[in-house]
Amino acid sequence: MTVVLDGPGVTIDDVVAVARDGAQIMLTDAAVARMAASRAVVDRLTEGEPHYGISTGFGALATVAIPLERRRALQVALVRSHAAGMGDPVEDEVVRAMVFLRARSLALGYSGTRPIVAETMIAVLNAGIAPIVPEYGSLGASGDLAPLSHAALALLGEGEVRVNGLVTSAADALAAAGIEPLHLVEKEGLALINGTDGILGQLCLAVHDAARLLEQADSIAALTIEGLLATDAPFADDLQALRPQPGQRMSAANIRAALEGSPIVASHASPDDTRVQDAYSVRCTPAVHGAVYDTLEHCSRIATNELGAAIDNPMVLPDGRIESCGNFHGAPLGFAADFLAIAMAEVGAIAERRMDRLLDRTRSHGLSPFLADEVGVDSGLMIGHYTAAALASDNKRLASPSSVDSLPTSGMQEDHVSMAWLAVRKLRKVIDNVRRILAVEYVAAARAVEMREPLQPGDATGEMIAALRAHVPGVGPDRYLAPELQAAESLLKG
Repeated sequence: MTVVLDGPGVTIDDVVAVARDGAQIMLTDAAVARMAASRAVVDRLTEGEPHYGISTGFGALATVAIPLERRRALQVALVRSHAAGMGDPVEDEVVRAMVFLRARSLALGYSGTRPIVAETMIAVLNAGIAPIVPEYGSLGASGDLAPLSHAALALLGEGEVRVNGLVTSAADALAAAGIEPLHLVEKEGLALINGTDGILGQLCLAVHDAARLLEQADSIAALTIEGLLATDAPFADDLQALRPQPGQRMSAANIRAALEGSPIVASHASPDDTRVQDAYSVRCTPAVHGAVYDTLEHCSRIATNELGAAIDNPMVLPDGRIESCGNFHGAPLGFAADFLAIAMAEVGAIAERRMDRLLDRTRSHGLSPFLADEVGVDSGLMIGHYTAAALASDNKRLASPSSVDSLPTSGMQEDHVSMAWLAVRKLRKVIDNVRRILAVEYVAAARAVEMREPLQPGDATGEMIAALRAHVPGVGPDRYLAPELQAAESLLKG
């Protein structure tokens, strides 16, 4: 697959393709022309004009004039000094997304960089080289300074990178790929590091993953509904239409489709069933999942808007002005990431409640305690639920917003920051936790449905059980459970 990079028009799917699928990138002639025109504006600057980051220092040192002969050294010194991150390296997919999106912003032609800068970034990605970027260092304003600096350092042939899973020096990796290290000129070091690209890349990946998980959550909830001998009556479209929340109606439709023709659900209408209504964790699933769909739509719109944004400081404008701005502030993305983390945490929370009902013999309507094979000897899925509960509890902590925090830095010049990098980092953890919770519910619901024999599931839910059984055995004596839960997680992720 090849992603054509013009600057405008990049999509969330493009980010995923480059970050995860190793898609090659091709820069358009129009993007090259825009960057060349923007660079010409910088080249025309007169020596006496003070311009932030070009003829001055950075941050609180913005009042320090830099002589002409030291301005290129300034750019290299900036990258080296700002590559100050700590902690374990972030995932290669995050680094690839970040580098790609920084090249996207440069390609818009408002940063004053030569085309060779974006071309080198693209060459590095196309060669499968991923700079080593530590997890901690970004405050989300001025953008992702430390993470982007580590990535920029590799373009200079310094620092370390990963190629095919192996860590090597950037100099050796560039040489092996036939890529000439960059020699920065005025403005280019600053343009490489002053963006929200690490935050945005992770938000794009999270939006993509959350969308898939939500659909899986609807399907797994349907399987649990069968396992509990619950009814699909509350999910009727005319009932859902009474509350004009589009996500709720969508989730209910998904659940109805998964349960269509289910003999187990039909058995709920038996005269012997005295239940008037099911518990909230069952009956209100579309309300909760639907609210998450609506939240996800909002966050996707924020990410898409940012994919069309020029992020740098200062900005180089076509009329020759070079103006400072605050486009690098990550607040829009931080708010979205925190909002989505709160919403996704509730997908895991309600799933944990549903599976708890499956395992409790006083509320499961006839299932064995903990879905055990030999009650007393076997514990069944008791401790699998413990794991899900621990993950749901962890998500409550992770749902606490990062974007309400700020610590002043750079001698009070940068006195309000977004902490959006931390917001997207914990969002990714929430999503991973939710996937694991759903994996446990999937295993429990499939076992519960099989325990309802001779009653049979619907066609769609039956296919879900068959897909799981290709990796996870069904009812039987207790066995080593962790690999089975991990296999279910891999099935949802793969």
